[in-house]
Amino acid sequence: MTFNALLVEKDDAGEVRASVQQLTTDQLPAGEVTVAVEYSTLNYKDGLCLGAGGGLVRNYPHIPGIDFAGTVESSDDARYQPGDKVVLTGWRVGEAHWGGYAQIARVKADWLVPLPADLTTRQAMAVGTAGFTAMLAVMALEDHGLKPGQGPVLVTGAAGGVGSVATAILANLGYEVTGVTGRPESAEYLRGLGATAILPRDEINETVRRPLEAEAWAGCVDAVGGAMLARLLGQMSYGASVAAVGLAGGAGLPATVIPFLLRGVNLLGIDSVMQPYDNRLRAWKRVASDLPFDKLEDMIRPAVLSDLPQLGADILRGQVQGRVVVDVNA
Repeated sequence: MTFNALLVEKDDAGEVRASVQQLTTDQLPAGEVTVAVEYSTLNYKDGLCLGAGGGLVRNYPHIPGIDFAGTVESSDDARYQPGDKVVLTGWRVGEAHWGGYAQIARVKADWLVPLPADLTTRQAMAVGTAGFTAMLAVMALEDHGLKPGQGPVLVTGAAGGVGSVATAILANLGYEVTGVTGRPESAEYLRGLGATAILPRDEINETVRRPLEAEAWAGCVDAVGGAMLARLLGQMSYGASVAAVGLAGGAGLPATVIPFLLRGVNLLGIDSVMQPYDNRLRAWKRVASDLPFDKLEDMIRPAVLSDLPQLGADILRGQVQGRVVVDVNA
């Protein structure tokens, strides 16, 4: 059986190229479940894997795509039967293992999650790793005491994939959301998702002035890291938490421990790649119940496999707003 896939190859000179090619199912890697992929999406990691790899791709040729949703075609695992709708995020699929930029994928059963009945495969990929991570961040903040009415919640990198979904979820749950963005043209987009205020990135994207500043935020979903994260730690309200989900602004953290010691601030690390199965189910159920799907639709930018090399370069330059949904069969 043949299928189309976006194959990334590296030549003898070390140059990487991606192109849509026709493969056969006997070329697929080992795994208990074969899935007819319907939709995938685009994340920052995908941009890296579509290019030089950023150290993520182990072997070439390679099929990127760290997310996919589709229908089980065959299964050697009793948990999944032909016809079941499934979603996959994480587990280094699309990096170390062939991923979702193909019409057919074969993976380990442990990596899959049943798709909630209230979600379509297209909606699941409008959510993708970015939205799944956003939901994990919101859940972590709530688990540490965040409730509506406690004050504004900050979302950094708000116009990106994680930030967009986090903004929409928080607003839908009744939180007052302030979105941080370096793109003034994104203000209307963020207000449409439910943000009540917009904070220009330049106003907070600098090294800490003082260990503590005025208490401003009841919680935060931070996709930026670096100097911005260091600065906002000193602006959190007493006992508030920051859910750290990304490092668009750098991996360093030029901060002090003072916010933790004098205000009881919590810094919560959010990992979506190796998340345990039960919490994955919990997060996807929360996505189905708490994400406003009319807002989700407004975030979507449709794409096909042949669009991905350019879109991969765009996302690495910070030029992709919202969520790219890839119809692998178009």
